[in-house]
Amino acid sequence: MLPHRGPAWAAGYNRAMTMFPLRPMAAADLPAVLAVQAACYTEVLLESRDALASRLALSPTTCWVADDPRQPGTLAAYLFTHAWPETSLPPLDGLLDDGSRQAAAPAPLTWFVHDMAVAPTGRGGGLAARLYAAAQAAALAAGLKHSRLIAVQSAAPWWRRLGYAPVAAETAARHAGELADYGAAAILMERTLAG
Repeated sequence: MLPHRGPAWAAGYNRAMTMFPLRPMAAADLPAVLAVQAACYTEVLLESRDALASRLALSPTTCWVADDPRQPGTLAAYLFTHAWPETSLPPLDGLLDDGSRQAAAPAPLTWFVHDMAVAPTGRGGGLAARLYAAAQAAALAAGLKHSRLIAVQSAAPWWRRLGYAPVAAETAARHAGELADYGAAAILMERTLAG
């Protein structure tokens, strides 16, 4: 059920729900991903094509995009997620593979929500929540029960609505060096996944 916000809002919401088809990300999407990334993030948070390609290769079933059918070859949004040891954080703009994940720590894996961006053309209709739900279903199917992310650019309130909360102070302190790469306002958050 949609919250009552008026007929214009409902019409826009319904259009966004059907207008932007979701699908698993493919390597051919990376140029369009980089365009959305550039439109959404400050320069310090931009990651290279190689870094993003390594995340896609690590977990293709949990990386998703939303096509913008009005502009063929462009995306309205993307989401990169992957499993990662809960005792460490993957490096910003670093190359990842199974070897780096295994070397990071012999610990239980968590579903790491690495990067989600919605282009201006895709905003306002619940597209981010749809991407998240698609990737979460794949993460649950892979047996992941816990999730972490680093909220940047004042996104923590949005992630709270999905059940994320800041990690305990001692956990955040252990990761202070890694978090600093994401900016002074970055917040490490986590949640348990329903399943």
